[in-house]
Amino acid sequence: MDLILYNGKIITMDGILPQAEAVAIREGKIIKAGSNGEILSYRESNTEAIDLKGKLALPGFNDSHMHLLSFALSLEKADLNGCTGIQDLIQRVRDFIETKGIKKGEWVQGRGWNHELFYEKRMPTRQDLDNISREHPVILTRTCGHIAVANTYALKLAGIFENPPAVPGGSIDLDEKGIPTGVLRENAMELLYGKLPLYDKTKIKKLIVEAAEKFIKSGLTSVQSDDLESIKGDFKEILEAFFELEGENKLPIRVNEQVLLPTIEKLERFLSLGLRTGHGSEYFKIGPLKLLTDGSLGGRTAALTFPYEDDKDTKGIAIYTQDQLDELVEKAYLNGMQVACHAIGDRAMEMVFHSYEKALKKLPKYDPRFRIIHCQITTEELIEKFSKYKVIADIQPIFVSSDLSIVEKRIGRERAKWTYNWKTLIKKGVPVAGGSDCPVEPFNPLFGIYAAVTRKNLSGFPEEGWLPEQKLTVKEAVHIFTMGSAYCTFEENIKGSITSGKLADIAVLSEDIFEIAPDEIKDVEVEMTILNGKIVYCK
Repeated sequence: MDLILYNGKIITMDGILPQAEAVAIREGKIIKAGSNGEILSYRESNTEAIDLKGKLALPGFNDSHMHLLSFALSLEKADLNGCTGIQDLIQRVRDFIETKGIKKGEWVQGRGWNHELFYEKRMPTRQDLDNISREHPVILTRTCGHIAVANTYALKLAGIFENPPAVPGGSIDLDEKGIPTGVLRENAMELLYGKLPLYDKTKIKKLIVEAAEKFIKSGLTSVQSDDLESIKGDFKEILEAFFELEGENKLPIRVNEQVLLPTIEKLERFLSLGLRTGHGSEYFKIGPLKLLTDGSLGGRTAALTFPYEDDKDTKGIAIYTQDQLDELVEKAYLNGMQVACHAIGDRAMEMVFHSYEKALKKLPKYDPRFRIIHCQITTEELIEKFSKYKVIADIQPIFVSSDLSIVEKRIGRERAKWTYNWKTLIKKGVPVAGGSDCPVEPFNPLFGIYAAVTRKNLSGFPEEGWLPEQKLTVKEAVHIFTMGSAYCTFEENIKGSITSGKLADIAVLSEDIFEIAPDEIKDVEVEMTILNGKIVYCK
């Protein structure tokens, strides 16, 4: 036996043996979980035996939706999270330029601003960014990743200052004179992102490793990541970077790649490579086709059926027409791909269900495991469709911490009642998985579990939780970050629980989240992470 953990509280997430004291591991697999006496009888002269001293051990956490490469890139950009106003943002980026020694004419990037936190309560403009620098092209991405703002230099460099084009699936904000304000929404951002410098494969591999090494310290052993559009260039190079790291045994975490291929041309090129959902190894595997069908609630680009309460002139942005979305979903599905669609607004979800229903009529399939990522602004009818088709609800519980202060303002009290309805989804038998959408939100899965259980922000507001009837139990919250996420990728038979024969991926926590006050869950730390039977992090 290679490794034995004993004298712990091991919550297995296995219905047959829900709790154990010890677990035996050999060659990267769980051999058996059971009592101390039973498992210690497997001990051999070369076995490493670790006394957990009563600590809680869980299956390794699995983030069902994030952006690994975008997170890695964000570490190289100006950090604008928590900016309190326009002047704070300007100063942070000025300091960033000085600290990094960025030369005149080189791009300056930042990420994380949220105008809802600004005392001005408005988005920054190109004029604001001109006060950062008129000698650098500057682009700063909002925390949601669906809106960016650029300075005049950058807009002129992209050729969109004088004659701003109409952008399908996006928009360029204009002032009363028809001149760009600097704010770019959805697909319009690509007009500038396409001008950014390229990264070579060596740099991409370095970024992947650096990000993954941070994730394992939070107890994550698997992530489902959307990366192919994170940087300018050929998506094939990003896939090659992952496959090479896996082949070199240098990938620090298990990755299931959500292949974002926004056009039929890119999808056909991907399919021509012979890659399909499930292709790969236990460390790197091709996941679903990922499609963005709308934007974000904070940026008012989530596609709604009725206008926004605080902006009656907009219903958000649908990235595709119905025919375009139908074509992409059908092409992927008929060619052996799982499909996962980002949809936040109710109108976007209606479009996605239309595409899923149409594809199923063409080729009925027992277990397609269609997914909807985020699924925030639901309705009673939409929840019934989730239940009817067993579409996976890929939720990000931490969103409620960030959004609870703006939801009613954005869509009104009545619609707000049907938002973030996690408990209702579970009661209806809908498969639910948990993720972070990092770098939009922190990747720490314990933050997500805290938010799911308390429905509060990280400051503990509101006292009773927002829409408290939708709170999950701790067991339900742990399930969505373990077994729920494993089900997403057709891997519930190899991960997600501490069960004989499954991968030996385990997280050991500093406190028992089943016993402490729910408000304390966010402060719990990971003591140890075990991946493939090896201790990869120990505090």
